[in-house]
Amino acid sequence: MAITHNLGFPRIGAKRELKFAAESYWKGQSSLAALTSVGAELRARHWQDQAGLDLVPVGDFSFYDQMLDMSVTLGNLPERVRGFGGDALDNYFRVARGRSAAAADEQAGCAGVWAGEMTKWFDTNYHYIVPEFTAVTTFSLDASRLLTQLTEAKARGVAAKPVIIGPVTYLALGKSKDESDRLDLLERLLPVYAELLQVLAAEGVDWVQIDEPILVTELDVRWRHAFEVAYHSLKGTPVKLLLATYFGELQDQRYLVANLPVAGVHIDAVRGRDDVVPLLNLLPSTKVLSLGIIDGRNIWKTDLNGVLDWLEPIQEQLGERLWIAPSCSLLHVPVDLDSEDRLDAEVWSWLAFAKQKLSELRVLATALNDGRQAVQAELEANRAACEGRRRSPRVNNPAVKAAVARIDSRMGQRQSPYAERAAKQAELLALPKFPTTTIGSFPQTREIRQARADFKAGRLDAEGYQATMKAEIARCVREQELIGLDVLVHGEAERNDMVEYFGEQLEGYAFSRYGWVQSYGSRCVKPPILFGDISRPKPMTVGWITYAQSLTDKPMKGMLTAPVTMLNWSFVRDDQPRSDTCRQLALAIRAEVVDLERAGVKVIQIDEPAFREGLPLRKSQWQAYLDWAVECFRIAANGVADETQIHTHMCYSEFNDIIGSIADLDADAITIETARSDMELLDAFDDFRYPNDIGPGVYDIHSPNIPAEARMVALMRKAAERIPAERLWVNPDCGLKTRQWEEVIPSLTSMVAAAKTLRTTLS
Repeated sequence: MAITHNLGFPRIGAKRELKFAAESYWKGQSSLAALTSVGAELRARHWQDQAGLDLVPVGDFSFYDQMLDMSVTLGNLPERVRGFGGDALDNYFRVARGRSAAAADEQAGCAGVWAGEMTKWFDTNYHYIVPEFTAVTTFSLDASRLLTQLTEAKARGVAAKPVIIGPVTYLALGKSKDESDRLDLLERLLPVYAELLQVLAAEGVDWVQIDEPILVTELDVRWRHAFEVAYHSLKGTPVKLLLATYFGELQDQRYLVANLPVAGVHIDAVRGRDDVVPLLNLLPSTKVLSLGIIDGRNIWKTDLNGVLDWLEPIQEQLGERLWIAPSCSLLHVPVDLDSEDRLDAEVWSWLAFAKQKLSELRVLATALNDGRQAVQAELEANRAACEGRRRSPRVNNPAVKAAVARIDSRMGQRQSPYAERAAKQAELLALPKFPTTTIGSFPQTREIRQARADFKAGRLDAEGYQATMKAEIARCVREQELIGLDVLVHGEAERNDMVEYFGEQLEGYAFSRYGWVQSYGSRCVKPPILFGDISRPKPMTVGWITYAQSLTDKPMKGMLTAPVTMLNWSFVRDDQPRSDTCRQLALAIRAEVVDLERAGVKVIQIDEPAFREGLPLRKSQWQAYLDWAVECFRIAANGVADETQIHTHMCYSEFNDIIGSIADLDADAITIETARSDMELLDAFDDFRYPNDIGPGVYDIHSPNIPAEARMVALMRKAAERIPAERLWVNPDCGLKTRQWEEVIPSLTSMVAAAKTLRTTLS
């Protein structure tokens, strides 16, 4: 009998209940007890949603981030948050976002601390809080979070499988703050893991899922040896360990994984299908093999009949040693398709969200255990849906494919090299040294959100909606002029999301109402569904940008989302290469760039924050991706004259190992995140002479803290040690849509003051 289990469930709630509860607490509008009560209610509901599985994850719920949860469990919080009184959850939030609720911070004597660094979780759009280490880091167990959730699960009769991050992945994804070797900490870390497993065993736990996704990346001999050391150290603990990997193939780590002293191994059989047969030959006969056969990263229905065709022989071979599950945690997909009552019916029939994916898993288990005839109706319905998608004329547009076929190398070239363009742009724009700007968005106020909701519900007509948005744009322009910024933005009041907004105006996209997924903390995004060939029927932003430019004599940036980010932040079709889809997006964005230039817009920002996250997890596969990703950005950006200044923006990613490709984008100016990392991202420029302008972010917009002028000046001085001062811009890390005006105005005022100080002290 095949065993069914799940690796993790979305924790935000079908209606984003966790988001609203957390933000209410942070604002002081509700109590800590109310927040923890919402957490308990969500856990109970989600366990019910997973009823019928043989094993259900416990510990996958988090109030902010699972890596930060593991840091708490291991007693590894930064020194800067130690010594404060109050509830432990408040300290947790201080690491996550620089502060907790105002009342809690006042009680603890905490006026705000620097938040922990965030970066992308492998190649997903989820961000985790980076663990911090030094040579003297010590660890101590705090199992209270896991034990609380385990007690709740047991009371509800849940067949609990606790989930934890494994020790080697935890160290590998952390960062040393003093250049010490993270692997030197393994000896101190392992006793705490052993203690945790002993505690779980004492609670009656049989299986523990221990996540080691770092195994799908390239590891040198020292990190491979760390796995041997770690799991031989833990093999004596009285629980069964299911070592879980996901997001890619094991490849040359197959032998290592098969022979680690664990009771079972989970692999991603969607992205790592080629691992299955070799592991069947390598795995000892005593070990469980869990196959992730449902895609936990995308929202398309699984071809159940196709999966059964290759899975049934494996089940015959393994019997009860075969476990089946989604490929990874369902954190990366929305909760429930059944709530989508307005989604296009045909597209709806092709989709599966988290709850539907678990239903697919149950159908597969029944077919394996009782024969296909036991679920014949379900299999036939699935066959019809998959075939309907393959045959739908809405998916394939011959005109779009012909346009992609006509792409040639000239489309990716600017008329002149950067130095010649820069001189022309300087003469036209007449900006001061250390020019100031923002990344694009300004606060999405209650009035903006209400007007959007009223417009979508039909309570506000198009004329009224446009009038409200124009009033917000005018306010944004006015505030920027008062603050003294040099290059302005229109604030993106009319935009719900930087990808969804454009997708709504392109052919080939569909949209959910409740398809939210967590990006970080309380930040949720609703990725559009890219189901067919992409084309742009009409201009998307020109009217809004030209209106904003009419309100000021200062340069107004046109704001666009670039093709690679459109691709990586959508649920992308899986029936053609991603590179083909990206080229279609590049042609659509190129047409918009050309129209903005024709309308008189002289500065155009084409954001690529997701550029790095599309990298394959193995460096040996990077270059193929970078080649087409750079090509697509250049196709989108380079249809303009020398005088038009092209900007791009990237956030919360490590750039050192792809800095050459970023330079190859040939944007006139790039803005990046550096405030949280204390300019560490600029280490890339120690050995690489970046040729164009750069704006290293000095204002951490993911924290409510208001940055001091002196700190921003100090950060820019660090930047000027690597980048010539005449090529530096001063800007925030990212867009300001999630902040409040009362935070934004003083923060940007300090930023402008910092730029003025730099102009008088740095030449």
